Amino acid sequence: MSTPLASARPPRISLAVRDSATMLRRNLLHARRYPSLTLNLLLTPIMLLLLFVYIFGDTMSAGIGGGGPDRSAYIAFVVPGLLLMTVGSTTIGTAVSVSNDMTEGIIARFRTMAIHRGSVLIGHVIGSVLQAVVSVVLVGAVGVAIGFRSTDATVLEWLAAFGLLVLFATALTWIAVGMGLVSPNAEAAGNNAMPLILLPLLSSTFVPLDAMPGWFQPIAEYQPFTPAIETLRGLLLGTEIGHHGWLALAWCLGLAVLGYFWSTSKFDDAPK
Repeated sequence: MSTPLASARPPRISLAVRDSATMLRRNLLHARRYPSLTLNLLLTPIMLLLLFVYIFGDTMSAGIGGGGPDRSAYIAFVVPGLLLMTVGSTTIGTAVSVSNDMTEGIIARFRTMAIHRGSVLIGHVIGSVLQAVVSVVLVGAVGVAIGFRSTDATVLEWLAAFGLLVLFATALTWIAVGMGLVSPNAEAAGNNAMPLILLPLLSSTFVPLDAMPGWFQPIAEYQPFTPAIETLRGLLLGTEIGHHGWLALAWCLGLAVLGYFWSTSKFDDAPK
């Protein structure tokens, strides 16, 4: 028989949803009040897009296609990779934010309050994914403004591309949360998360795999960004995806599960 006190408590799921929504609002308010980090990370893919299109575009397109320079063709090639690079860039802010919460004592304060324990991490993850989606939209708008077009993609392919971006952002965000939890300070968290920006530079973002030196191709191919980039490129341009779709899905699910269990275990191990 339930007691009046037990019946007055909100269900566990309802409590988790309510507290996670509260933490999400908190993180979004922080992002709005301190936009400099987000803007700095957003400027990196935008500057690379403009640099490679307007400075290197003709040369790169001629080298890749084996014909004359065609900047519009290179825009179509490079934009999908930079969209995923944008996702990697924005998650660095998550690592820094989580590290700040852990080192500034706010987490210790939360532990003394009657809130759902996992809501703190969930709020960070959902807030980061929303920021990543907004950043991708902004970088995509810049790409459209300079000539990117996706006329061959169907509505279903557009929806699949959006789903891939959200899933990839979720996976990288959980990894970034773990990096923030194990970092002693915000500076270390930013440094630990730097591979999320560097890995796209070692992928098929700027040149196709078969244009790379033979010894380097396995490095570029067997990492999470390349299959995700090739899948997104195929979806947005209406071209063949091949085996990259399954590899991208496997990487996303694997990184999400790994990051979730890593983050929750480190969070549970933190001093109460």
